[in-house]
Amino acid sequence: MAVTPKDAATLILLRPSPVREANAFEVLMVLRHMDSKFVPGSYVFPGGCLDKDDYSPEVESLCTGIDSTKAQEILRNVSQKEKALGFWVAGIRETFEEVGLLLAYDNNRELIAFDSEDRRRRFHSYRRKLQAGAITLSAMLRKEGLSIAADRLHYFSHWITPELLPLRYDVRFFIALAPANQEALHDGIELTRHVWLTPKKILDGFSRNEFDMVLPTLMTIEELSRWQTIREVMASTTNRKIEPILTVMVEEDGGIAEHMPDGRVFRNLPPSV
Repeated sequence: MAVTPKDAATLILLRPSPVREANAFEVLMVLRHMDSKFVPGSYVFPGGCLDKDDYSPEVESLCTGIDSTKAQEILRNVSQKEKALGFWVAGIRETFEEVGLLLAYDNNRELIAFDSEDRRRRFHSYRRKLQAGAITLSAMLRKEGLSIAADRLHYFSHWITPELLPLRYDVRFFIALAPANQEALHDGIELTRHVWLTPKKILDGFSRNEFDMVLPTLMTIEELSRWQTIREVMASTTNRKIEPILTVMVEEDGGIAEHMPDGRVFRNLPPSV
């Protein structure tokens, strides 16, 4: 019997290429620890499972630009409709916990900047407490007078882990511009590395077997490679029709073949059974 997938969110963060080469942009990728239970040693986007606090009434009151009603209109086939807004919140919370980047507004409706040593130390402490479950995101935001910049996230895709696997996730992918005046730093716990690379360089590394990715990540990077600018990527999310993608994994010729709904077949990608 197939395992019921857990609700999860992932956040694809983009930034302009520092070299400004032909308006190129870079994507933040993180490397999962080799001891991880799910896709060890693979490059992914920041993200994780929903926590109960992610869709609490208190958190909804702290969200800017979207509420639970709007979230339910955007997302389809949510396991519980009251969880809908939680996907936005989980994407932002997990990104802060995993790489230290926080999409939150101050009282002037500007994204928070970690522009002083005191603020950097304070939010580093919050990050560790969140990871340990010693504080909730809503408590941190209220203490600092911040709101969740939910309107910065654009719904991009919906992937469900194949039924063959023992760990399964129902993941909503969002895309956003990385906050300025903040520096990414992987947590050193679940993640052992982070890199900013253009989609082309990521695909080049994959073709050389130097950049392992699961199929949803690979397909996302291939799609991003079709655009030249961040503006084009963001424009692609307008009126985007998003259907859940559930691939089928089968054992073939001593390996694993993963079949896409459109008929394409990929072999021996992580995760392995």
